[in-house]
Amino acid sequence: MIYEMRTYQIAPGSLSQVLERFGEAYEHRKSYSELAAFWYTEVGPLNQIIHVWPYENAAEREKIRAEAVKGGNWPPPIKEFLVTMESEIFVPCSFCPELKGGKNGPLYEMRSYTLKAGMIPAMIEAWDGKIGERTKRSPLTIAMYTDVGPLNKFVHVWSYESFEHRMQVRDQARADGVWPPGGGGGRLVAQENKLLFPAPFSPAQ
Repeated sequence: MIYEMRTYQIAPGSLSQVLERFGEAYEHRKSYSELAAFWYTEVGPLNQIIHVWPYENAAEREKIRAEAVKGGNWPPPIKEFLVTMESEIFVPCSFCPELKGGKNGPLYEMRSYTLKAGMIPAMIEAWDGKIGERTKRSPLTIAMYTDVGPLNKFVHVWSYESFEHRMQVRDQARADGVWPPGGGGGRLVAQENKLLFPAPFSPAQ
């Protein structure tokens, strides 16, 4: 399994039109393959949309994308609103669940870490020993690392009921000694986070 995460910077004030047009086009696109999630930023870099597509492998990705374009209703007609586009291919961590639809939010936090070269295996090992207790407090949506795109990048997404719930969970996990896993400072080069909401048509809500 791989995930393609596409991040688009869109023009200020265009979000409602982008979501409407994307949602209409997705009604045709999902007959080829379905989204895992579609989010837009609320805190962090504004005017971003992030869509995540699951595929069995790179060959399936190429086949499905070509078929969808050939069908004539894809890509969505939003190019007039696009400022930048980025595509990354991720491999899910062994301990994480498959990214499926369902109501776990509506608030999602995406945390992106750049690690020192060669540190992905150590990060996965550290998480594997702690993740069971952490996910008792709020669901892990996905944890994955780049295969194509900026390398040594580790992304994890968590779902919360609200901004307040996020703070309560994080503070309690830290107070209980459950989270974060040890040794992170020695592996990290940079960190960033985004708070996201799902689009109406996103399977992950």
